[in-house]
Amino acid sequence: MRGTYVELIETQVDVADLEIGMHVIRLDRPWEDTDFLVQGFIINDMAELHALRRQCEFVVIQGVAEKHREPVEKITGSNRLSGFFKRNKKTAPAKAGHVPRRRVSYINQVSVGRELQTATMRFEEAQGTAKSIMSGLRVSRALDINNARAVVNDCVESVLRNESALMLLTRIKNQDEYTAEHCINVSILAAAFGKHLGMIRGEIQNLALCGMLHDVGKTRIPNEVLNKPGRLTSEEFDLMKNHAVHGRTILMSTGAALNTAVDVAFSHHERIDGKGYPRGLPAEKIPYFAKIIALVDTYDAITSKRVYQKALASMHALEIIHKNRGTQFDAELADEFIQMIGVYPPGSIVEMMNGEVGIVVESDPDHKLKPKVLMVQDASKIFLPSPSVLDLKAMPEDGAGVVYHISREVPDGTYGIVLKDYVKEGLIVTAPALPAF
Repeated sequence: MRGTYVELIETQVDVADLEIGMHVIRLDRPWEDTDFLVQGFIINDMAELHALRRQCEFVVIQGVAEKHREPVEKITGSNRLSGFFKRNKKTAPAKAGHVPRRRVSYINQVSVGRELQTATMRFEEAQGTAKSIMSGLRVSRALDINNARAVVNDCVESVLRNESALMLLTRIKNQDEYTAEHCINVSILAAAFGKHLGMIRGEIQNLALCGMLHDVGKTRIPNEVLNKPGRLTSEEFDLMKNHAVHGRTILMSTGAALNTAVDVAFSHHERIDGKGYPRGLPAEKIPYFAKIIALVDTYDAITSKRVYQKALASMHALEIIHKNRGTQFDAELADEFIQMIGVYPPGSIVEMMNGEVGIVVESDPDHKLKPKVLMVQDASKIFLPSPSVLDLKAMPEDGAGVVYHISREVPDGTYGIVLKDYVKEGLIVTAPALPAF
């Protein structure tokens, strides 16, 4: 802007004066002594604001001081993203990057327990549709975009009521049905992320449809390459990379208005550092929705069992995403995604410090390290006859008088614990609370 310049500044702020939109870069205590996963973040909602006020006395925020201020440039196109940060007369948080300002703040309308039955039906319908799409395209059947859009919109409605129910179901993995299952998982997680980012309903529906269709190009990849258990040769990897081009071709041939889905199918393997494929696009030319699907796609792939790799725990996947923020992934979107998933999302299998094992059934944004856990095994890894829910926020003690703390998350199937079995039996939401010793 002519006649102006900006200067990065750091300001110590009392927690009582914090506001949504401020960029917190340091606390008055070590990060590891708090519930915050990411060291440095934008305050996005009241839950984070309350958590800061509860755990700290003051924090340091980063912003810019504007000199010789002139009328603000009209925000249009990619420049509209600069409106994400809160501004005032004295300071403004640093450059916003790629995450637009939230336009909608959502409040879950029902509990996880109430939504889980409906979510399960929607999930099964969506899985059936995804399988039909992928198998149909393999035999050159036309894509039924109206059906795909209908089931995706039903899933979005469930996500808007309470995203935790469908997000929990995405943790149930079936290796034999990976490609179709992956498409619906990406669709659901993308919808939850769109809700977290404050998108309006229509945008969330569009983003979720992009997630459902992002990998349709894999129907043009030979099965012996797609499902090869070992490392791909360079020639096979080149074939695999072509799925982005095939996806673009398939979706363009439908005749429907799928421009955004076409862009996502074509560009979800592009990288922020320009080293992605198929075009090696620079960051500013990668479509916004493609950047989102790239994150969700990677997270679900890492946490899924494949023919050539074991499933990794959610926390491991988030660590990989954080490590690659700014190179493979948009840095601010990566931070937002990590915040959304949280430390122990619903469906996580966790081992306590004393060796007991349970399944996370509900997470509290204000207490990310202290979720509600369905305890299913004792310290000797023997299944409990009557699983009960333990609320770690209440600081319960074990039989030895030691407060329960989670030691680590382990992948689904560890110690013989299979999430699907507990969902099918209804124990995830109906188990009674575990009494204190």
